[in-house]
Amino acid sequence: MTAASLAKTIDAHYNHLQSLQTHYTERYQGMGRDRSESGTLTLLKPGRMRWSYDSGKLFLLDGKSAISYTPGDAQATRIPAKQLDDLRSPLRFLLGHTELAKELDNLTLTPLDATTYTLTGTPHIPQQHLKSLSLTVDPTGAIHTMRLEDTDGALTTFTFTGLHENIPTTPADFTFTPPPGVEIITGSAPI
Repeated sequence: MTAASLAKTIDAHYNHLQSLQTHYTERYQGMGRDRSESGTLTLLKPGRMRWSYDSGKLFLLDGKSAISYTPGDAQATRIPAKQLDDLRSPLRFLLGHTELAKELDNLTLTPLDATTYTLTGTPHIPQQHLKSLSLTVDPTGAIHTMRLEDTDGALTTFTFTGLHENIPTTPADFTFTPPPGVEIITGSAPI
């Protein structure tokens, strides 16, 4: 197996999907911090993503806008999807027609064991903070871990378990209804 053939396997796996739901653990290590959060990620083509954190925090991409909300806050923040510069945004390539070889340069393949591989590359179009992206996958091309290295050396790792593909999902699952008293404001990219 080569890096190019693995990229094509991942592309083929995700290009046939219409929806996906998985449990995730997000770990951030950098700037003297080490924190983990978890929750459920739901994706629906075209362009919809919902990160429901176990803490109640929500990050939603409805195809046009991204909305970030933390329970107890008086405001939810909305920004246009095209202005999104967020660590979760590399997963957006799973929401459209994927061609990893066009998204990532300098692809390398690292076998971890007989059935697990890591594909690493640098973004073809430079992003503000992202230095490299690594995807750990099985032979079918299903992503189990996504690791993002920032230009400042910080690492964010998403680990995915309990993958459910082509599950029943509707656009309504990606609509944010603010709790009473919560205002939606237009702001900068969510953190």
